[in-house]
Amino acid sequence: MIQNNLYGTDDAGLLLQLSEGNKLAFDILYNKYWKQVYNAAYKRLNDAERAQDIAQDVFVQLWIRGTKTPIENLPAYLLIAARNGVFKHMEKEGKYAALPDAAQELESPLGFADANILHAEFLKAFNELIETLPTQQRIIFKMRFNEGLSSQQIADQLQISPKTVRNQMGKALTTIRRSLILLQLLFIFYNK
Repeated sequence: MIQNNLYGTDDAGLLLQLSEGNKLAFDILYNKYWKQVYNAAYKRLNDAERAQDIAQDVFVQLWIRGTKTPIENLPAYLLIAARNGVFKHMEKEGKYAALPDAAQELESPLGFADANILHAEFLKAFNELIETLPTQQRIIFKMRFNEGLSSQQIADQLQISPKTVRNQMGKALTTIRRSLILLQLLFIFYNK
């Protein structure tokens, strides 16, 4: 009887049930949010199979985390987890941005050797860009993407609020995004 009442329960109630190991609560959350998580991954990767894998990983982590710390905003948590899954996938594949892909498509007498040099130069420029971020943004960015820590874990380690972590991360990503767009435009202009 209680199981059937779960269909009208809000996310907080479902998460509470999930923390108690309730599979139906997990299934309801999965059915409610799977498409959004998949779309978030697909939008960044443009690869249906990889997006499905990332969406599955996000929900596996939700199931595993179910008995641990509470989640205040489930849709935001899931979308951030999807985004982080995409970043981890891109890191494994060695694709930090569209620029290295464009570099490999260059037609030059040296072929891929030229592209590998451009890729190495891009990564060097990217790392230098990270070092130019304000101290707190740089530390948070590295903790998030180099160490794979969550906003809460970063907040706990730095003794700041998770909201501050998210704000600083947003500012860092905005700065990086602008700089990468500029680098890409310069790259395209230079190679015409």
